[in-house]
Amino acid sequence: MKHRMGFNPLGMMSAHRKAMRRNMVTSLFRMERIRTTKAKALEIRRAAEKMITRAKNDTVHNRRIVSSRLFDEAIVAKLFTTIAPRMKERNGGYTRIIKLGERKGDAAEIVILELVDYKLDTGEKKKSKKDGAKSEDKSSDKSKEKSRTAKGK
Repeated sequence: MKHRMGFNPLGMMSAHRKAMRRNMVTSLFRMERIRTTKAKALEIRRAAEKMITRAKNDTVHNRRIVSSRLFDEAIVAKLFTTIAPRMKERNGGYTRIIKLGERKGDAAEIVILELVDYKLDTGEKKKSKKDGAKSEDKSSDKSKEKSRTAKGK
């Protein structure tokens, strides 16, 4: 039992742990999906959810608090302008942990930490755009042929 333990020290010194947390939360907000160990994901989740809750109320005070924990101003802006409005209706539980299995070298449990509304790019849209472009090219070729034959008559 972890009585009176507020966090998992992760076997690191405090400065290393804070820097790791800051970097991983920044990566989570930048890519909206990261792959890491389960212990780290549980710690990152706590920090990320608190920041999203702060970002839902866009005030100068909340921006300054989040900026003190994230050093990338572009990510702070993305958090307040795109991520937090998507989570406006939710009362918590902004992240999801998906288990992948164990890492081969040290048997650490690997997970994917992602935002709940993350959409996986499947590539179907790309194919449909290409197909649409090809069909447009074919139709434009046919119309060109028709105009040529009409001029030739």
